[in-house]
Amino acid sequence: MVLTEEPRNNTFAMSLSGNIQEHCFKHLDAPVVTIGSENMPAIPLNSTLEQTMLPSAAKVTQKIEELFDYWG
Repeated sequence: MVLTEEPRNNTFAMSLSGNIQEHCFKHLDAPVVTIGSENMPAIPLNSTLEQTMLPSAAKVTQKIEELFDYWG
């Protein structure tokens, strides 16, 4: 799992996860997942919208549980 606060699309995090997937595919038990902020033109000034946009503990927990399902 690659976690970043930047938007997912066209970022270093996506490039990193792509390289991990490409070079380590035979050794992985699950796909490489990238979690980042929602793709928006700017960071919202409203605190509720900002929390929705950015990665949170709940979002990371959900993705971790999805990754564990590959082993179950």
